[in-house]
Amino acid sequence: QVQLVESGGGLVQAGGSLRLSCAASGRAFTSYVMGWFRQVPGKEREFVATISYDGDETYYAGSVKGRFTISRDNTKNTVYLQMTSLKPEDTAVYYCAATWILTTTRDEYDYWGQGTPVTVSS
Repeated sequence: QVQLVESGGGLVQAGGSLRLSCAASGRAFTSYVMGWFRQVPGKEREFVATISYDGDETYYAGSVKGRFTISRDNTKNTVYLQMTSLKPEDTAVYYCAATWILTTTRDEYDYWGQGTPVTVSS
């Protein structure tokens, strides 16, 4: 089992940047594929990005490709989401998640953090 704690959310103006972090504890971090999802009230939680065990493979939602970068530091048991050129429609609660397979499907993620809110003002 792994515990996930996100941080780094906040309020930013459109066009700005934020870096989210997700610290993992518990079972070996390198056993997990890591992902970021986001959710707006009243909508389903949607996929943002995922990264393989060793960081060699990454996948992004079309809406964030070219603006967001997922990365991981296995020596620090941490995964990051660097967000640039932020838009008001990026406003959401961002969740970190862990799974065993490289997937973009929300229901295939087994462990979730509590979320960190991001608000982008216009």
